[in-house]
Amino acid sequence: MHDGFVLLNCDLGSEEYIIEELRQMPNVKNAYLTFGAYDVIAEINTEDQKAFDKAVAGIRKLSRVVSTMTLSVINSE
Repeated sequence: MHDGFVLLNCDLGSEEYIIEELRQMPNVKNAYLTFGAYDVIAEINTEDQKAFDKAVAGIRKLSRVVSTMTLSVINSE
């Protein structure tokens, strides 16, 4: 299992649209509206690194997404 988070900056006023788009994506476990440096945080869960990379690429292609930062979880098991 590969887990991570994608922090997104969006066009002003597009946050709810982005949240709805994210929640329809199969590998997005949850999406949160936030205040601060980033507008939205998406939680990603995939089976492997290749699927994780594909999910992140799909998020980056969403219209009205200005920039992203990806954080991969390192499992210490």
